[in-house]
Amino acid sequence: MRILKPVFAVCTALAGAGAYAQLAAVAHPAIAFQPRYYIAYRTTTAPQIDGQLDEADWQKAQWTEDFVDIEGSAKPAPRFRTRAKMLWDDEYLYFAVEMEEPDLWATLAERDSVIYHDNDIELFIDPEGSTHRYMELEINQHGTAWDLLLTKPYRDGDRVAYTGWDMHGLKIGRQLRGTLNQPGDRDQGWTVEVAIPWRALRESHDAVLHPLAGEQWRLNFSRVEWQTSSVDGRYRKLTDATTGKPLAEDNWVWSPQGVINMHYPEMWGVVQFSGHSVGGARDTWRADPAQAARWALREVYYAQRSYFTKHRRFASSLQQLGLKLAPVAGYVWPPRIDATPYQFSARLQARDGQSVLQIDHDGLLH
Repeated sequence: MRILKPVFAVCTALAGAGAYAQLAAVAHPAIAFQPRYYIAYRTTTAPQIDGQLDEADWQKAQWTEDFVDIEGSAKPAPRFRTRAKMLWDDEYLYFAVEMEEPDLWATLAERDSVIYHDNDIELFIDPEGSTHRYMELEINQHGTAWDLLLTKPYRDGDRVAYTGWDMHGLKIGRQLRGTLNQPGDRDQGWTVEVAIPWRALRESHDAVLHPLAGEQWRLNFSRVEWQTSSVDGRYRKLTDATTGKPLAEDNWVWSPQGVINMHYPEMWGVVQFSGHSVGGARDTWRADPAQAARWALREVYYAQRSYFTKHRRFASSLQQLGLKLAPVAGYVWPPRIDATPYQFSARLQARDGQSVLQIDHDGLLH
């Protein structure tokens, strides 16, 4: 999925740019904070990972809402339908994505290629909800995978992406409804089915065995779609006549980001893991009582990054930031902000004294 700079260039540039570059302003999402949610139920029988989705438990699992443009409803609706569903058991997280596609094509067959140069489907997982130490998986129509471990979003520092990391035990199946790399015919689409072993998460989250019933994780899907034409019996990306470069790809997501950048984990959707078997007893969605407090701290983070670009230091109060936030029920207000020229922390303490939330200058929420 395209970000503001190419993956490898970001790591190289930031490594030599110093503190000022790393603390540059970041875009504020242009939509309200309203992440989508999904309740994932347990499967009683592990599905065969072949892209067919013909097992009874897959048939019982609900689809997500249709994907939307990454920037939200203000942008045109996607040209082709995309939707996903999820299951889990003690060993794996299972997900499936169904995509309409009139022209099936793929070029990349080597694992850990930059898969979003093809049409692809991507999954992002942040088990802790901290926006740090999260995983990304990209898959094209060949079934080729690119899995990455990210220590933090690219906006927050250098050397953040580890592309040599693998999800050991990853299983991928796909079904193509049409013919791959054959221009001139009309295809229907493709389905990806994936099993991610929970043990793969332990390389960055030591305590993760599998989710507990009722636990909520931040997660999002993204689909990259390029506009193409057929030239000499091969698919070619459409180009801008003035630059000769490919037209910007479409980015269609489950939960909208409000910015053309998937590496805003705070905007991802929320998955609640049910302890019930799919098709059996139903769970109700549990709203997170701390969500408003977390978002208030994230607003401080955005404002601090903008303030730093103007003043070359961080602010020590909401007043200095010019940030008018409504008090968050259940928390001591305003947030306490401690700042030095190059670092800050902002924290909110629950009125009952049982918990404290904090965000730091590098965006870590804990």
